[in-house]
Amino acid sequence: MPKVKYIEHNGKEHEVDVPAGWSVMEGAVKNLVPGIDADCGGACACATCHVFVDQAWLDKLPKKEDMEVTMLDFAPEVEANSRLSCQIKVTPELDGLVVRMPKSQH
Repeated sequence: MPKVKYIEHNGKEHEVDVPAGWSVMEGAVKNLVPGIDADCGGACACATCHVFVDQAWLDKLPKKEDMEVTMLDFAPEVEANSRLSCQIKVTPELDGLVVRMPKSQH
């Protein structure tokens, strides 16, 4: 099972086994990782699952679709490596993925 490392804005790390097919957001919510609220439940309608993807993983992710880009316009602290974790499906190739939560989501 792929592992995802979630890092809170304060540096606290949570390494979680996330089944392939789940989203990075689902892995956080179902394992009670703080900092990913997912108010819309993964419908790409709120940006409360905003994460910063570690640079080493960016090229391994699918490109952002238009809806994700639009939702990120509403998120604070957006950077070039910002993604909505509800839009990242976990695959075996993402074993070891590292994401950080912005300070605004604590």
